[in-house]
Amino acid sequence: MIELPELVAGGLAAGTLTALALGGSLLRSRRQKATLRAEVTELRARLEGTEGAFITEVEHLATRRMPAAAAQLAHPHLRVPGPAGQHTPGTPTGIALEYVLTALREELTAQRTRIDAAAQAGLRGATREIQAALYRLQDALRGLQQRYDDPELAQTLFALDHENEQSLRRAQVAAVVCGAWVGLAREESHVVDAVTGGQARLSGYHRVRVNNHLEPGTALVSHAVEPVAIIVAELLDNALRHSAPDTDVVVNLEHVHHGVCVTVDDAGLGMTQDERARAQRLVAGSDPILLTDLGDPPRMGLAAVGRLTRQFDLNVDVSSPSPYGGVRAVLRVDSHLLGRIDPGERPPSASAPRSTRERAVRREPVREAAGRATPVREGAVPEAPVREGPMPETPAPGIMPAGFPAVAGPAPDRAGPTAEHERTPAPGREDPGDLAGLPQRRRRTPAAAPDVPQPQPAARRPEEAAAALAALQYGTAAARAPKRASAPEPQRTDDEGGAAG
Repeated sequence: MIELPELVAGGLAAGTLTALALGGSLLRSRRQKATLRAEVTELRARLEGTEGAFITEVEHLATRRMPAAAAQLAHPHLRVPGPAGQHTPGTPTGIALEYVLTALREELTAQRTRIDAAAQAGLRGATREIQAALYRLQDALRGLQQRYDDPELAQTLFALDHENEQSLRRAQVAAVVCGAWVGLAREESHVVDAVTGGQARLSGYHRVRVNNHLEPGTALVSHAVEPVAIIVAELLDNALRHSAPDTDVVVNLEHVHHGVCVTVDDAGLGMTQDERARAQRLVAGSDPILLTDLGDPPRMGLAAVGRLTRQFDLNVDVSSPSPYGGVRAVLRVDSHLLGRIDPGERPPSASAPRSTRERAVRREPVREAAGRATPVREGAVPEAPVREGPMPETPAPGIMPAGFPAVAGPAPDRAGPTAEHERTPAPGREDPGDLAGLPQRRRRTPAAAPDVPQPQPAARRPEEAAAALAALQYGTAAARAPKRASAPEPQRTDDEGGAAG
């Protein structure tokens, strides 16, 4: 039988153990609470730091990155700043922010395109009305030029017509940049006429020197005449504007393997590498053209060239410097846009420079080989044999200095070859072969090939008659007023390809 003291001792021992266990549990729970409290505090601080960093990134995105991304659409050379935090790129937050920038660029591009299309449509409609009014004014001026013969009035009308031509060119360029048609449909024309037509649309046309090295009769198909004239005018305008007024702009027309090249060289300031790259992008026509990308005020010349090169399958290159220190622009017209016109039936305009190849053919002496006939070029007129020794050079019929209209008239008749190679005596004169039976020297001409057509005098067209009258009036006015500053020379006729800009 257990006694009472032992029971009391056992109870006290059990209570002590229980108290100790409860105390240990309490201590552990307090320690856990302290640990949890510390973790919560750390997490709260981390959350506050992440929230602050996110707010900073959003503020940086709104104040710096988004404006830079919007400006980069108009100025590609600008750089968009990166995230504010060093560890943000590649994180979910950084990826989300980049997605915001991408969506912003796409939306801004779509809105810019839509707004620019509306602006181009409005400008296209306005320029169409302006072009129609300028065409009516041009027709009225030409009617006055043909109606009145007063030299001073003719010079005033020519000056007004030229100013109207320049205004028409600017309106036409603006319309082309806005996606309009070139405005004119021309018939097949000589390449040199299209080039001089573009030259005639400029105020500094007298500074342009055109060297024509093409085969006579090289022509453009009808739908390529006006685009080539516009492109040449814009390339020449760019060269004239960026070169000194006492320098010349040299234009060379040459045959190449794939067609014809028109090379424009100026002695201006040239362009930097970035400017040349931008100009090449514009004339290539591969990128869409927006009015907001052309500056204020917009410079539309090269943009119009790019539109036309893409629409009419032409090629323009401005990536090379000129040997004169400026810029070289090369327009290449491929063979499928070229044709041929008989220069005898439809000669180039009177003010167009003659081909160097044509001059070489006209000046080449024709000699008789001993015992055989001299070969004659196809389409050339047989000429008399050349005497030995110096003789005065007589210009061939129809060859006039460039820039002066030729007065058309009947060509002098050549004596055709006879059996005895004699000339027919003129009326009222005695046959030299009958003078006292003395032997006389007779002029001998080589027999013409049977398939060579004999030249026929070309009938004068109204445009040639108008050009001849203008040249006569200009000379009369200059002779009557030698002390007065001469007025601008009549620079074109309807055949030059630039009459209607």
